[in-house]
Amino acid sequence: MSKHKQNSWPTLIQVAGDTTDKAALQLQTLLSERRQAGEQMDALQNYRDDYETRLQQAATRGISTANYHNFRQFIGTLDEAISQQNKVLIQLDAKVERGFAQWREEKRRLRSYEALRDRMLHERKLQANRNEQRANDELSANLHRRIRSSY
Repeated sequence: MSKHKQNSWPTLIQVAGDTTDKAALQLQTLLSERRQAGEQMDALQNYRDDYETRLQQAATRGISTANYHNFRQFIGTLDEAISQQNKVLIQLDAKVERGFAQWREEKRRLRSYEALRDRMLHERKLQANRNEQRANDELSANLHRRIRSSY
């Protein structure tokens, strides 16, 4: 293997590691956005449930038509906000899934580069061991010939 290819592994692995880290940070950001959107959805749902309870309590005590209409209109506005927030959650869920897929792909690529580097280093070590063994065998053979020729 050429010297250039041997020295490119650390750079290649560093770039792949940086890309993996960047994908992880993007995923972390998406997960945070998803959590916040979920909290907003919960708040909207709780607010709507609270107003529905207030409407029911007011209806049992007696409520004017105008107040009833205002309650229903406000609850309808909350229902629309909940519907919009649900769409946001669906979009964020899709982004999070794509973010996970991207992170997994970058992590797989990094592991592949590391495995290739490790395999190359292992093969280089085996070759060095073979070369050393060959040199030792040659040295032993030469020494053995010298000893035999001196008799």
